[in-house]
Amino acid sequence: MSYMLKGIIPIIIALVVTYGVIKKVKVYECFVEGAKDGITICLKIFPYLLAMIIAVNVFRVSGALDFFICLVTPIVKFIGLPPEIVPLVLIKPLSGSGALGVFTDIIRQYGADSYIGRVSSIIMGSTETIFYTLTVYFGAINIKKIRHTLLAAILADITAIIMAVNLAKFFF
Repeated sequence: MSYMLKGIIPIIIALVVTYGVIKKVKVYECFVEGAKDGITICLKIFPYLLAMIIAVNVFRVSGALDFFICLVTPIVKFIGLPPEIVPLVLIKPLSGSGALGVFTDIIRQYGADSYIGRVSSIIMGSTETIFYTLTVYFGAINIKKIRHTLLAAILADITAIIMAVNLAKFFF
């Protein structure tokens, strides 16, 4: 079984190349064109990604994150979300790697089998890096008006957070 798992990507590549040859497509030329387009897209979205990463780091280092946690503690306690998870909830929509760092700290400090660890694990698996995703995908195709998508994504994240709290209470 492990050999099959290790070989799945080369098998998929071989299938794609074989299919292209059967359909008489110039596979190598198409691959090179796709790589050129990928580099162009990377150059287009780089400023947006850099701005987002800098904003997240400034927010964390400046102490604004700690201040915001103090402000929202009564609200998060009302829905049953431990205040220790608020940094994860705030960072996750912005940065996946930042959220992974916060999540690792939470697990290290409280343990994976604690209520806080379980809720944060469910949040990590059920929410999305909204702003990163919008920046990459919408920036790549030059869509500027994202308000409806942003609203829907934020509502989905809030729902996922509330459900994470309820699922952790119900199952654990």
